[in-house]
Amino acid sequence: MTLSRRNTLLGLGALPLVAACGNGIGGRGPATIDARVDTTLSQLYADYPATRNLAAKSTGILVMPLVTEAGFGFGGGYGRGALRVGGATVDYYSVAKASGGLQIGGQQYSHVLFFMTEAALETFRRSPGYAAGANIEYATPAQGETLAAETTTSLAPVIAVIFGQSGLHLGATLEGVKYTRIIP
Repeated sequence: MTLSRRNTLLGLGALPLVAACGNGIGGRGPATIDARVDTTLSQLYADYPATRNLAAKSTGILVMPLVTEAGFGFGGGYGRGALRVGGATVDYYSVAKASGGLQIGGQQYSHVLFFMTEAALETFRRSPGYAAGANIEYATPAQGETLAAETTTSLAPVIAVIFGQSGLHLGATLEGVKYTRIIP
């Protein structure tokens, strides 16, 4: 795939759109992130009660209260959140993603990663930059649906729940997602 100057400029032009959205950039640090994580978990448990069972079975939970992404040909996304083990915040993380392909638009959403095994949690915590890969099972409930936490999903080492989508982002993309520990 060759990159034209026009596509490169359009992709770079999408970055201010991502930065301009309310995704926690320039927030007041840990207290703000923790408050957003609490609100996000409350909404998740209220909208999808079966996630309480996932939380109870998990060894850790990474909560990204708001991820903002935008793209036109090329795009990107960013968000900040916290890793909780035993109900307490142990680390803060950012998520960054890049995408390329047929796409246009922008959206915001929340996502939560449930680490179902101690090994998955340790791999995540020890990685200098954890890249989401094939070891993640995605559970994406539509509005009004009940999230099924069946045996098949609870056997996955990491389960991702994506919810609260707003905005419109159309198109098929090749995406890369990377989680990095931060000091807010």
